[in-house]
Amino acid sequence: MIINSEQRLATVLAAIRELRERGGTVPRKDFYTDKIAAVWARARGASAYAKLGDYSPDAFAALPVTRKDQLKSDPWGFVAASIEDSVKYYETTGTTGTTTPTPRLADDIIWNTVSVACAWQDVLRADDRVLSLLPSDIVPVGDLVAAVCEHLDLLHARAYPFATGISDWDRLARLWATLRPTALFLAPGVAMQVTRLFKQRGLLAELAASVRTIMLLGEVSVPAMRARLGHWWGATVYNASYGSTETGTLAATCRQDRLHLLTSANYCELLTPQGLVEVSGPGTGRLVVTPLNLHARPLLRYDTGDDVVVTTGCPCGTATPDVTVLGRAADGLRVRDSLLTPYLVEEIVYGETTATSYLLEAAPDRIRLLLERDVDANRSTEPERAIAVRDAFRHQAGLDGTEVLFLNSLPATTKSGGSQKSWKRSNIRILEAS
Repeated sequence: MIINSEQRLATVLAAIRELRERGGTVPRKDFYTDKIAAVWARARGASAYAKLGDYSPDAFAALPVTRKDQLKSDPWGFVAASIEDSVKYYETTGTTGTTTPTPRLADDIIWNTVSVACAWQDVLRADDRVLSLLPSDIVPVGDLVAAVCEHLDLLHARAYPFATGISDWDRLARLWATLRPTALFLAPGVAMQVTRLFKQRGLLAELAASVRTIMLLGEVSVPAMRARLGHWWGATVYNASYGSTETGTLAATCRQDRLHLLTSANYCELLTPQGLVEVSGPGTGRLVVTPLNLHARPLLRYDTGDDVVVTTGCPCGTATPDVTVLGRAADGLRVRDSLLTPYLVEEIVYGETTATSYLLEAAPDRIRLLLERDVDANRSTEPERAIAVRDAFRHQAGLDGTEVLFLNSLPATTKSGGSQKSWKRSNIRILEAS
């Protein structure tokens, strides 16, 4: 965060007061009324919302959702501040289409950083040495982790191993040995590739010795994968956060590895067959959010496109609902009469095998699963594992006859992290019908 004026310092202190006071609790209705009214007023400065009338709770309740395709077709129409007033410029990765320009004011960055820091400070320790293996160009996730570390006064370094010419694998290994990181931030696909490469070089035990916490973010991560990584690294693995470049961070992990909605920073609703309902208890649907602290591009009732399951009663004691992100609704792949989602497929792959990556070849009437075998895998058990995978697809997805093949390696596009890919582009290959 760039704090170079009394005004920005005052914003930091205001954010700390508000988010620490309300963190872990569900705000009262009057809090949302006031915050949404302020978002509404900022949004009227954007041409896409210029026809909004005066704010009232009834006017907000009658407002239709802002669809993702609306934002993508006219991204600058939703920007309420000039680009000259922005302090950082980002773009989405284009995993669901064309990239979306996303300028941010200092207020955007400050409020999001403080919100996430308030959540992560229960997981990170004061003596942590953080190594962030997240991209730092154009997309905001690398900057977010660095800003949170600065806010929490944590030693940190950034080294994205897919950045050609800077942080290649050799330099990463040398940096690792010097820094001896205790906490890692990286995307699930990158985590699997880092593990595989260090195993191949005989370095995993040495480099994992200092690591006690692994924070996964940037794409859907399933419990089976986190358990697998935790076993390999001897560390506790968390689903660190959930959000997007468009919205900022919507949920963050707790000590129980549950993603809690950041209800003091976002007003959350579910789009269900019965319509839009406020997230106040358990439910299933597509997540719709009104981020309360966006300034450069305020969004009202933004449809994230993500299918989620909301639950309550987390053992950590936090009162805010926790959310399981199943993936983008558009990412579902239909084979025969079954719908495959990233969450379902990856729970099977990483729950039933030690594969480090996978590629799903799909036709309307069949699927073939290509699994990248672990470096030290016992090949004699592969027929047994293949049977377990086929049984899981039959019982959990209703698909019979899944073909399962083990390979030595798969393309890097299956491993470089959700910041660079979408599930259908990287892990799916469409075949002709037989």
